[in-house]
Amino acid sequence: MQVFVVGANGQIGRLVMQQLIASGDTPIAGLRPGEEREDWEDQGIKACDFDLLTKPEALASQLLGVDALIFAAGSGSRTKDDMTLLIDLDGAVKTMQAAEIAGVSRFLMISMLFAEDRNRWAEPLQALYAAKFYADHWLTHQTHLAYTIVEPGALSFHPATGLVKSDPLAVGSVPRGDVAAFLVAALHDDRTIGKTLPLLQGDQTIAQIFARL
Repeated sequence: MQVFVVGANGQIGRLVMQQLIASGDTPIAGLRPGEEREDWEDQGIKACDFDLLTKPEALASQLLGVDALIFAAGSGSRTKDDMTLLIDLDGAVKTMQAAEIAGVSRFLMISMLFAEDRNRWAEPLQALYAAKFYADHWLTHQTHLAYTIVEPGALSFHPATGLVKSDPLAVGSVPRGDVAAFLVAALHDDRTIGKTLPLLQGDQTIAQIFARL
């Protein structure tokens, strides 16, 4: 499967790329303009600019022939609220529009735990929560994409364990490697289509989570 990863040079994006390679897929690295691409090209992996500040029609030209898209981009914790809205909200929505223009039907989105519940939004991250809330709402209500939304808890740098849980009421953290593995597994399991899935470190395998969907 040819899979376009938006934000391929990010902390989760790189892990997603590695998981896709390991699963036998053909990943394409979507990068911010000016980002280094030599690491990917040295591995024989296609890499291209994917400027979330441009128009959907321009983005769509990079997605022709792609089977699926994973949106792993983010403005970063050090950016101001305006860039959060331009990247995490408008950039995400423009990517959805570009996917539909290009005929890419499968779309996987990294959101945030409790993004859909304003009562659970942490004060320092309210702009990011709002961006995720409205981007997720657009994906689920304004597109015809076969979507999966993954809502990880606090992201950790601990090694992946392969053991997770998907509990909408729980709080906690999850290793970035487990988020990447979950995304790629979800890509290949149609039971995840149309689902919003919280993700935390736990005691269940990904296969066990999907078996209950």
